[in-house]
This record gives sequence, structure tokens and C-alpha cells, in this order.
Amino acid sequence: MNADTTQPNTPPPVARKPRVIVTRRLLPAIEARMQDLFDVQFNPDDKPLSREELAAAMDACDVLVPTVTDRLDAALIASAGERLKLIAQFGAGTDNIDVAAAHARRILVSNTPGVFTDDTADLTLALIIFVARGFAESARVLGEGGWEGWSPTSLLGHNLVGKRLGIVGMGRIGQGVARRARAFGLEIAYHNRNRLPVELEAELAAHYQPELDALVAQSDILTLHCPALPGGEALLDHRRLALMKDGALLINTARGQLVDEEALIESLRGGRLGGAGLDVFAGEPHLDPRLLAFPNVLVLPHLGSATREGREAAGERVIANIRSWADGHRLPDRVLPPT
Repeated sequence: MNADTTQPNTPPPVARKPRVIVTRRLLPAIEARMQDLFDVQFNPDDKPLSREELAAAMDACDVLVPTVTDRLDAALIASAGERLKLIAQFGAGTDNIDVAAAHARRILVSNTPGVFTDDTADLTLALIIFVARGFAESARVLGEGGWEGWSPTSLLGHNLVGKRLGIVGMGRIGQGVARRARAFGLEIAYHNRNRLPVELEAELAAHYQPELDALVAQSDILTLHCPALPGGEALLDHRRLALMKDGALLINTARGQLVDEEALIESLRGGRLGGAGLDVFAGEPHLDPRLLAFPNVLVLPHLGSATREGREAAGERVIANIRSWADGHRLPDRVLPPT
């Protein structure tokens, strides 16, 4: 991102308690701190706000605290009231915010980077293990009373040692996954917009693959850790899913829109893919029921950041960004438009 040359990095201090509207419920300790520090309004029923409700909130506050469930597009930001000066996102990703439109309106944007790195990397590795070993299917058989006892040939999965893990997106989370995967004997290859420094590649024992198609075709397990594409199109469409090895596994803890679900279901139904582990899906919170019918698919309800420690740390970062803005200081986690 380029240095900002059109807006001040240190806004003037606010003489009164800033009016803050939070779109979803946060942990009680975070909400209590916000009540002490700000003139704050919470969402009492914790349901995602409608577009009209978001517009009303953006017309009535100095600071909006949205989450990934809130779509703040260019039109909505353009219609925001003059009072709105900061969008303090609860979460690391800002795919849901048109940052360029906010920048044009001189509305600052901040996020909470890094706080969910370990949580999401842990979950990713858990999905890799559970899908590779078929644990979800085994638990289902046991729960339905279909287990007839141990046998040398029943409920077999695959081990991880020597398998190639392809990581798409080698930011904080991708690197966290690579560090964990090394301990399980996986070979690491990755594709990223920019290649990592040689020293970091050596530390992670990671091989750079500049061609995404080649990484997809060569991986025994493919895991996604990249932002959504600007136009919302699928990164893994019919063509790319067809490149995957027979029996390969797909893990997605990034964005549901990255995977064409119709193409994924077709690949699973045809038996080409060995399984999938999904923490995100295109129609959240509405899941295509066909995905639940596959015994080799494990779907979770967007749990990547769902730890008390992570959610509390994110809330603290939101508070720090709001206080910095209110005090006229540089935002610690300011987000600028992409170059």
C-alpha cells in the first residue's frame, strides 16, 4: 500500500466522547470497556443489520464498528453522513468494505490484523487431519450405531507424512499453517502474489510455485488463505478443480466465494476429490445441504476466529484504534486502499 498523501495520518482530537455504533454483540468485557470510554450503541439482538439499518447507523455516529457480516460498498459509504469519520472493523479482513470509497470520503478505516492468526492456523490443521483421516465419517458411524468393532480394514484414512500441502496465500495465516504442517511431516509448497524472502522460505521449508495452476495440480492437500477476488468470482472454478489430483483434499478457511460450490459438489459426487474441509461457504449462514450428504466433507460454521482469547484481543484492538483517532493520534491499524 502506498503512503497516504491526501489525508492526515493524525486527525484532530475529539472534544467529546465519540458516538460509536457496533453492528454485532461483542464479549461482555469489551462492551463494558466501550461503555466506559465512548457514547456507544450496541446491537441488542445480534442479528446482522439490513442495508437500511447500516445506512441509518452510518448517518448517526462518529465511528462505525462493523464485522465481516456487514457489506459496506461504495454506494453505502457515499451516502454516509458527514459525521462518520472512522470505520473500525472488528476483524482482520476488509473485503466487506470499499476502502477506496471510504478514502475518497475522508473516512478512515482500521482493522484488527494478526489477532486470529494462530486460531485460524490451528483450525486449518485440524481440518486437514480430520478430513485426511476420515474422522467426521467415523464419528457419524459411531453416533448412528453402525460401528461393529475394530477391524484391520474399516474406517481407513490417510496419514500426512510425505504428502504435499499447497498453500494459496502466504500471509500470516498461511505461514502459521506451514509451521504447524512441518511438524506433521508435510512437504510445503505455496503460491503468493509476492515471493517470500529466501530466509523465511528456508525457515518454513516452503517451496515457491509461481503458477497457481501448477500448485493446484501438484498438491495432495490444497488450503486457501487469500482474500476474495475483487469481482467476487471463484478462484477455484470448474477448470481449476479439474486440475486437482484424484483423491486430493481441499481445505478452505478463508472466504467461501473462493470456491465454486457447484463445481466442488460435482467433483465430490464424481469421486475425484478425496474430501473437503470447509469453515466458510458461499451462502453463509445458509449451507447447501448437498455438502452435508458427503461422508468425506466436514463443514464448520465459520469458527476460524472463534476463541475467547482471539475475540477479546480483536475487541481491544478496535478500542485502541478508536481511542487513537479520538485523541488525534495515528491509527495503529489503519487500512489504505490497495495500489
